[in-house]
Amino acid sequence: MSALIWCPFPDRDSARAATQTLLDEKLVACANLLGPIESIFDWQGERGSAEEIGALFKTNEDLLDRAITRLEVLHPYDTPAILGWRCDSAADGTRAWLGLLGQGG
Repeated sequence: MSALIWCPFPDRDSARAATQTLLDEKLVACANLLGPIESIFDWQGERGSAEEIGALFKTNEDLLDRAITRLEVLHPYDTPAILGWRCDSAADGTRAWLGLLGQGG
C-alpha cells in the first residue's frame, strides 16, 4: 500500500537536503516541494505565522514509520510537524513504483 508524509520546512534548502537524504536511504521515492506557503499557528501559547516550504513525500506503508522517524532527526526544527498516512487507493503504476522501495529497485 502507498503512503504519504506531509511536512513543512523553514526554507527550500533544508527541504531539499532532507529529501536527498531520504531518497539516498531509499525511505521515499519522491518529494513534491511546494511553496512558499504561509503557516499560521498557535505555538507555546502564542499566535505566530511564517513562510515555509511544504513537502509531500511518497513512500510505501512498510517504510512509513521509519521515514517519519528519520525525517524528525533530519529536520531543522526542534519540534517539526510531520504527519503520515496510508493511502486507500493509488494508480497501479504508482503502487508498483512505491512497492520497489526497500527492495533495492
